[in-house]
This record gives sequence, structure tokens and C-alpha cells, in this order.
Amino acid sequence: MTNIEEESISLGQVFDKKSGFDLETGIYHSLVHLSEDDKIPTQPNLDTATYVLSQFPHPDQAEFRVALIDSSTHEQVTYARLDRSIRALAAGLYHGLGVRKGDVVFVLSPNSILYPTISLAVLSVGAVLTTANPLNTAAEIAKQVQDSGAKLAIAAPEEMHKLVPTGLPTLVTSYSKEYDNALTIQELVENCEPLKVPEAKPVQSDTAAILYSSGTTGTSKGVVLTHSNLISIMKLLKWSVNKSNSQNDVFLCFIPMFHIYGLAFFALGMFCSGTTTVIMQRFDFRNMLEAIQNYKINNIPAVPPVILGLVKYPGGTHDLSSLRRVGSGAAPLSKEVADGFREKFPWVELRPGYGLTESSGAATFFVSKDEAKARSASSGRLIPCFSAKVVDVETGLTLPPYKQGELLLKSPTIMKEYLGNEEATAATFDSDRWLKTGDLCYIDGNGYLYIVDRIKELIKHNGYQVAPAELEAILLSHPHILDAAVIPVEDEEAGQIPMAYVVKPSGSDLTEERVIQFVAEQVAPYKKIRRVRFIGAIPRSAAGKILRRQLLQSNQGVLSKL
Repeated sequence: MTNIEEESISLGQVFDKKSGFDLETGIYHSLVHLSEDDKIPTQPNLDTATYVLSQFPHPDQAEFRVALIDSSTHEQVTYARLDRSIRALAAGLYHGLGVRKGDVVFVLSPNSILYPTISLAVLSVGAVLTTANPLNTAAEIAKQVQDSGAKLAIAAPEEMHKLVPTGLPTLVTSYSKEYDNALTIQELVENCEPLKVPEAKPVQSDTAAILYSSGTTGTSKGVVLTHSNLISIMKLLKWSVNKSNSQNDVFLCFIPMFHIYGLAFFALGMFCSGTTTVIMQRFDFRNMLEAIQNYKINNIPAVPPVILGLVKYPGGTHDLSSLRRVGSGAAPLSKEVADGFREKFPWVELRPGYGLTESSGAATFFVSKDEAKARSASSGRLIPCFSAKVVDVETGLTLPPYKQGELLLKSPTIMKEYLGNEEATAATFDSDRWLKTGDLCYIDGNGYLYIVDRIKELIKHNGYQVAPAELEAILLSHPHILDAAVIPVEDEEAGQIPMAYVVKPSGSDLTEERVIQFVAEQVAPYKKIRRVRFIGAIPRSAAGKILRRQLLQSNQGVLSKL
């Protein structure tokens, strides 16, 4: 039983068994409790790497059980080889490079079968892992290096040029002629003795990772996650995999491992269940289809743009019959897209979930195919060990089922703080350490969460609030719209009006007037799209979130020229 569950019982709280809502406290409780075997480890001296390695298959099985497969080279890594690689690199970092507890190691690389080895080796010596998007510019990299206080970088050779200006000592993942003087991982581990127990082992309360938020609405901030946070999310992930009978599934990883979604799942968590993961270095829709067919993929943690792509996919060229489960996270999945997916792939369980970097990537999920299908607009119920509040945006008062307000969360997975940013940390937590998510939502009478939109992204039109996500879902239901985003545009009379950015197929004769009319027929007058601009691609983060800030800046640039 978790501390949160024990606290609830000790206070004598009795809550509704359907919704999880406690009328007295205004708290929603998870309706799923962990068994004794599934409870989160509480030993204070346990660290992330020790926990993960302890969950590997028994040595008799580890030599034969495949942990990772490279989708492009077809190279396979068994659990035994992965174990040896982690320990060897940890020895190299500790003895060869002097990496110690608390040192920050900066990782800049696309997905690879080396990424889990790097992540777990860094954590093994008590160092702190910070990861970056390989698409970031040299200036963005320099800013994160400075902000995180990194002492060492580990980088793919094609990303080395972005680190050179920082002067940071850098270990290269593989040999590069351009940087032939740089030390490679292979050279490091070949010249080091096995790792002895580090002098200072990390404990659960120590910082394990600093992950930078996508910054879709503002400046990116360093999310500080502890070993306790990561161990908690991995234990919950293992429980979910076992609950779904997915241990023998073959998973496909194309979500980036630098992001909490990919890091928690594929750089750390899935090894606790002994599963096999096929890794794609970068996402490509056709390559994804080929990987599903070639490796008989059963399970794909995905993001909404990929779900949409599968809905729009004409089919017939690849065998996707092996698929059993497709998850959706990191960004909202509309009811229209979810319904379209289930109609096209009726044999696949589509399981949308909700989480954020600050909660270690999770908060809600669906337990069964039937409940997900019946509530296609929902993000599921609270997972074990989570509690939630829905509070009025103006008054801060807690709200009962079906009332819209801001979602607040509490769980063992919630971040420690924003790195070096006391003001942002204070603004994100209330006085009782409830995390303010910034998401407008409601929870129904059966405990299912419905995300309406980001509070900061709501469009204020003549006193009404318009959710961009609602309009985007309608736009995506149009057969000639491949992708869409909605932003606010300042208006003297109405305050703000909704404007749509639309991606249409080449050769389509879709016009601005037709788009406006299509939406107007399905919404109240104050929600109507007032302007449309066609664009080649909607800017999105690596996790699939719409980068509205870029669209707002782009639109301001266009208006300034008029």
C-alpha cells in the first residue's frame, strides 16, 4: 500500500466507489489498488539502475531472451548482453572518466540500441541524466548544457558539432572520421576494469534526471525527477504490462527516448517486464509499417499524429494483423480520431492515456478495450497511487464530477521541482504540494478524465471560452484535411477569434470558405473559425504537441507585413 493510500485510510476518508470522489475533501482517488507484490518499493537506499537490473530475466533465460532489436540493421541484444554493456560502460564512466554521484551527464542522440545502456550506466554511478532533442540548435544545446550544469556529454557523431562550442568533454557513441580524436564508448570500456560499488550510492530521494519540457507555450524548464519518481513509474508500468498480459508482446519504439514517454518506457521501464523492443532511430511512417509487418509487432506506445496517420492510411500494402494494442499519449487524442481508428482496426485495443513530464509521464490509462471504446473522448481513469483534484480556475475551490476546472495531481511520481527556478516551482505547486497541470478538464461520475484543453490556450471570444482542441478535432474529421491547428487572433470587437492552420493533400481544391463552412455547421456561433491559412506542415514537438507559439509568431509576422 502506498503512502497516499495509507494517508487516505488513516484520515477515515470514504469516497464514492464509482467516481473515486470524496465529497468532504474534494479529492478524486484511484479506484485501482496495488497488491502486495505490485506495490512501489520504499527502501530508501534503492536507486533506479539497481532496481531495473534486479528485474532482468533470470541468468538462465537472459542469455537467450532478446531485449532490443535495431529495426534498420536487425542487430539483436539479449538481456545478458545488455546487462554486461551497462556494467562495462558504468565502469568506464566511473574509473576512466571520473564521473561521480551528482555529476550531470548530457545525452544528445537519436534513438538507438545504445540509449538504454547509456541511461542505465549513467544512473548506475549515481550521476544525473539530462537528455536533449537532436533537432535542437547549437544555441539551444548550449543553453541546456549551462542550465543543467553538465560535466560530460555523450553524443552521436552526427550531433558532435553542436557540442563543440560548449567546450564540454564529450564521449562519442561510435567512431567518426570527422572527430577521430574523440573517445568512443567502445574505446572507453575496453580499457576499464569492472565497476566496483561506487563510494557514494544514490538513494531514492536523490536527483536522477533533469528533463526539459517542450516549451510549447513558454520557455522550456528543467524538470527534476528523483530516483523515487523513476522507480515509481517503472513499477506502475510493469504492473500495467502484466495487467494487460503484454509480457510476451513485441513492442515498437519510435517515440524519442530523450522525452519522458520514451525514456520511461524504452530506456528504462520495459526491461522490468522482460519484453522485446524493436527500436527505430527516427520515425518514418512507411518504416513503421514495415517494422510491424517484419517483426510481428503487437504493442505500440504512440502519439496522436501517428494514430491520425494510421486512420488516413489507405491500407493494403502491409500486414498489420499482428497488432494488439496501441497506446496514445503526450498530446490530446480527439474522439473523432479515436473512433476512426477503432472502426478501421477493430481488432486493436486503442488505449489513450494522460500524463506529463512533471508526473514522470503518466496519470491515467484504460484497463480494458471495452471501457476505452465506450468512452472514446476520455483519457481513462487514475492509475494506482494517483489522486486528483479539479478546481475552479477563478476561485480555486474543488469541483465535483462533470464540472470543468484545472486538474491537480498528487502521486509518488510527481517531480521534485523545476531546476533553479523557485518562482516557476512555487507557481506549479499549491501549498499542499498538489501539482497544477494547467489543463482544463472534468471527471465524470465513473471516474473517467476528459481533457478539454490547456487553460492558457483557450480562446476568449466575446466572453466565451473556445477550446482549440475541439475545433481541431472537427477539422481533422474532414477527408481533405491531413492536419490542423487552431490559434487565437486578436480582434477589436470580439477580443479574440479562432484562426485555423490547415494541411491539405496536394491537388486538393479545398478553400478557406469551405473550411469555415464545414466547422460552422457543427458548432455554436461563437466557436466558428473566422480565418484559415493553408500550410505545408503543422509544427509539433517530438511528442506530437502542437507548437502554437510558432504559429502565433508566424501569424504576427504575416500581419505586420499587411
